[in-house]
Amino acid sequence: MTTFRWYLLGLVALFVGYVALEYYRPKPIDWTPTFRNQDKIPYGTYVLYQTLPEVLDGRVQPVRLPIYNQLADDYADPAEANQADPDEPEAEELEMEESEADTAALPAPIVTAPLTALPPTERSQYVFIHSEFNVSRPDLHTLLRYVARGNTVFIAANQFSRALRDTLHFSTRTFLAQDTLGNALPSDSVTLRLLAPTLRRAAGPQFRYPLLNASTRLLNDSLGQLHPLAVDARNRIVLARCAYGHGYFYLSSVPMAFTNYFVLHPQTSNFAYAALSYLPAGRPTLWDEYQKQGREGQQSLLRVLLNHDALRVAYYLFCVGVLLFMVFEARRRQRIIPVLRPLPNNTLLFTRTVASLYRQGSNHALIAEKKIDLFLDYLRTRFQEPTSDLNDEAFRERVAQKAGIPRPQVDALLRRINFIRTAPAVSDQELLRLSKELQQFKRSSR
Repeated sequence: MTTFRWYLLGLVALFVGYVALEYYRPKPIDWTPTFRNQDKIPYGTYVLYQTLPEVLDGRVQPVRLPIYNQLADDYADPAEANQADPDEPEAEELEMEESEADTAALPAPIVTAPLTALPPTERSQYVFIHSEFNVSRPDLHTLLRYVARGNTVFIAANQFSRALRDTLHFSTRTFLAQDTLGNALPSDSVTLRLLAPTLRRAAGPQFRYPLLNASTRLLNDSLGQLHPLAVDARNRIVLARCAYGHGYFYLSSVPMAFTNYFVLHPQTSNFAYAALSYLPAGRPTLWDEYQKQGREGQQSLLRVLLNHDALRVAYYLFCVGVLLFMVFEARRRQRIIPVLRPLPNNTLLFTRTVASLYRQGSNHALIAEKKIDLFLDYLRTRFQEPTSDLNDEAFRERVAQKAGIPRPQVDALLRRINFIRTAPAVSDQELLRLSKELQQFKRSSR
C-alpha cells in the first residue's frame, strides 16, 4: 500500500472519529424560553401540558390558529372580518416600563356587543403562556366576547398587548432596580406568596424565584378592577383576576413559573398548579400554541437544518463561503475588458487620395466628366427633367423656369458642358471655370 493511501485512511479515520465524538457527546442544555408544549428543555411547558388534564379534570386541546379563526363560529363579530385579516395578527408596540401618564395615551378600550347578542355555546377556557401576549384587534375583540359570554381566559406573560391593558385598566412594570436612589442593590431572588388561605395551606406559604425570571408586576390604574391573587414581598401583584361580563380573565406576570424547570422544582412546583386551580374544573381547555409556533404547516423549508445547532452553523458557514467565493474568485478570474476604439472616418482621406490620382496628369477630362454626371443627376432628381438631349429648346426652357435662372445663363452653362464633353483635353482653368459655373447654378436655383 502506498504512502498516499495510508494518509487517506488516516484522514478518513479521523473524520469518522470526530463524527462519532460529536454524535455521542452530551448535548448542552438549551435555556431558550420557548414555552412550547412539545419542548422538554428547562423553559418549555411539556410537563405542565401533560399534567394539566388531571389538574383541571378535563380534556386539553392544543390550538394552532389565531383567536379569531378558533372562536369565529360563536364569538367573532362578522363586521370585524372586513377591518383586518385575522390570519396576520399585527404585533403591537410593547413597553417594559409604564406609568399612569403613558396609560392615558393608550387607544380607546374595545367594547363588546351586548351579551344577549352572543349565541349560546359550551363553556370552556383558553390558556396563553408566553413571554409576550400580542394579538390583533379582531382577535382581542373575539376574545373579549368569549369571556363576556361566561368563559375563562388565563394569560401568563411578561408583556401584554396595549389594547388589552387599556380595556382591562391595568399596566405592567419591570422592577429590576430600587424605586429610590441610594438604596442597596436588590436581591438576586424574589419571593411570591398566594393570598387565598386555603391555597396557602395546600400549596405552601411562599415561593422563591430568580429575580430575572419574575421581575414584572401588574399595576391597577385609577379604574382598575384587578383582584390580586398572588403578590411579592412588597404586595405587588403577580397573579390577578379581572371580571369581564359573565366571565373572568386570570392574568399572571411570571410565565417562567409555568415552565418545566420550575414546575419540576420541589420548592416552586405548587405555584403553577395553584394558579391554574382557579380555572373551573371539568371544562374543555384550549391551549394556545399559535403565538409560539405559528399556524400548523407554516414552517420554513430549512427547519431541519435550523433546528440543530451543528447543521445550522454548517449552513451559515456554507452561505458565507459561497459569498466569499463569489466576491474574491470572480475578481481573480475576470478578464480585462479591452478598450475598443471607434473606427476612424476615412472618407475624406479616400476622396483626397482619389483626387490626387486624377490630378497626376495634365488632362482633367475625367474629373470634368464626373462633375457633369453629378450635375445631370441633380437636374433629374431636383427638377425631374430628362437629360438625354441637352440641346432641346423645350428642355432648356423648362430648366430655366424651374430653377428661376435666366435663359441665357442656362444656355451658356449647357454650351460649356457640351464643349467639355467634346474637347480632347481639359485644362486647369477650364475645369475650374466649369466647377464655378455649376456651383453658381446650384446656389441660384435654391
